[in-house]
Amino acid sequence: MISPCLSINEKGHLVISGCDTVELAERYGTPLYVMSEDEIRSVCRRYRSSFEEYYQGNGKALYASKAFCCKEICRIVTEEGLDVEVVSGGELYTALQAGISPENIHFQGNNKTVSELEFAVNSGVGDIVVDNLSELYKLQKIAAKQGTIVPISLRIKPGIDAHTHEFIRTGQIDSKFGIDLTSGEALEAVKMAAGMREVSLRGLHCHVGSQIFEKEPFVHAAEVMLNFFAEIKQKLSVEFDFLNLGGGFGIHYVEEDDAIPYEEYMAAVSEAVHRKCGELGLPLPKIYIEPGRSIVGEAGITLYTVGNILEIPTVRNYVSIDGGMYENPRYALYQAQYTCLIANKANQPADYIATVTGKCCESGDLIQEHTSIQRPEEGDILAVLSTGAYNYSMASNYNRNVRPACVMVSEGKSRIVIKGETYDDLLRNDI
Repeated sequence: MISPCLSINEKGHLVISGCDTVELAERYGTPLYVMSEDEIRSVCRRYRSSFEEYYQGNGKALYASKAFCCKEICRIVTEEGLDVEVVSGGELYTALQAGISPENIHFQGNNKTVSELEFAVNSGVGDIVVDNLSELYKLQKIAAKQGTIVPISLRIKPGIDAHTHEFIRTGQIDSKFGIDLTSGEALEAVKMAAGMREVSLRGLHCHVGSQIFEKEPFVHAAEVMLNFFAEIKQKLSVEFDFLNLGGGFGIHYVEEDDAIPYEEYMAAVSEAVHRKCGELGLPLPKIYIEPGRSIVGEAGITLYTVGNILEIPTVRNYVSIDGGMYENPRYALYQAQYTCLIANKANQPADYIATVTGKCCESGDLIQEHTSIQRPEEGDILAVLSTGAYNYSMASNYNRNVRPACVMVSEGKSRIVIKGETYDDLLRNDI
């Protein structure tokens, strides 16, 4: 199995954190998001232990809540010692409603609205990550009007093109995110921010992309950013409290994915940070990272009921499920790979080649093409693995479908953490 929280029981059924997935489907219905609390907490503890080992506790992981955002996940990660990163007013509101201290919230985003910035300032958010000069000026005006000083950091484009899908590369020059380092724009932005009485510039941030299976882009980013730290210190006499190196650590979606243990990323980047600070005569800054997918991705699965099976000889076998692109759009967006299996036949050979298709009125409504699963029958429970990240958070009501419930499981017990929508929910805002 591609995740430690998954196994197969004596009935031949797929099990997640001690819960039989077939029984979960019977109890809660399908489609159903299922998240392993045990796996989430385990990964959080691995990150926390890594900071103790490689930075002597001088750092912290920030959970990138865009991967999966609800009140319960915010509570769980903060109980495990992580801060929370948000990228919208809605995610900020969710974190606050979950009881997260605003000082432990970091607000990202390339085009935060004035109302979102005002909300963050009024709430006392501990770190607003300024993405561009326009946002910096907006914050200056808001802070001046309210008579406060806003803690900020600046998001920098380090000019690093990580080897990942073009839609999820963010560190290169051609990106909508951040302030460009190579053109000199970033140095000017630091100079402007440092000269503003209304903001307190406390650190710098970068992010090179997502689903990365190599250590080198993270190491290179750390080296580039610390060179910039030294340049700023020399030219502007400005020093920072922290360096945020972003996230993007790859996970297993299929067996072929060569995901590196998180500790290896941490060790490699730590060596580079300590070495570079020594070479440049810099004090070691507090280090932040922003894992999201790597915390919840492998901890989640989605369960479906198999419906119509259409076998077209010499063409393909369509296996329809009662979900689709409305609750998992990632294959339709960028052909994301997944492992699929028949949960009630998990111990049987996966020798049937299927195209798993959803129920939306859309030819492109596919979850996976030409994938190997156990021979399906109508009524079987089909599981798609590693759906904990960017599935619920990207779900929609396309075709007026309702978004599924989400269940958290731990040590053989389950509980609802997000209720499934009803048809009445679809009409709530209709007039």
